[in-house]
Amino acid sequence: MTTVLPRIGRRRVLVAGALAVTALPLASACTPEPAPEQADPLEALLSRARTDIALAKATATTHQGLAAQAGAVAGDRQQHAEALRKEIDRVRPARLSTSASGAPTGDPAPPPVVGQQTAALTALREAMAAAEKEATGLVAGLPTYRAGLVGSVAACCASLREVLA
Repeated sequence: MTTVLPRIGRRRVLVAGALAVTALPLASACTPEPAPEQADPLEALLSRARTDIALAKATATTHQGLAAQAGAVAGDRQQHAEALRKEIDRVRPARLSTSASGAPTGDPAPPPVVGQQTAALTALREAMAAAEKEATGLVAGLPTYRAGLVGSVAACCASLREVLA
């Protein structure tokens, strides 16, 4: 026994295609507007890293006795800023054109370097403690691949505090 399949003619295919073409724009008009872009949680860490770099460089310039320690802080925080910027740009490539330069955009000015060396050292230690605390607070809410980056930033800030001790 042979089964006869219904024939689909060219006209039916053309009609179905025309209906699909006209229905597609109507269906997309009914979809809600996308939610406004939320700030990336790593932006705050990037801003803090840039502020810490400026503070460390100013401390190294002002206090020659702290130049080596402050230089280590500035170098490590520069690497953090670069890694955070790369991750932010990877997640949101549309923003690459506005932020690829890596230049600070509206970041707060670093706190003024204190005149006494011990006070400047304390300011650097406090900056590293604040950066560590902020990074540690973000780790739990991030996807695993981002949590690893932020966790390493927090760990490095903790080790930099020990360098400054």
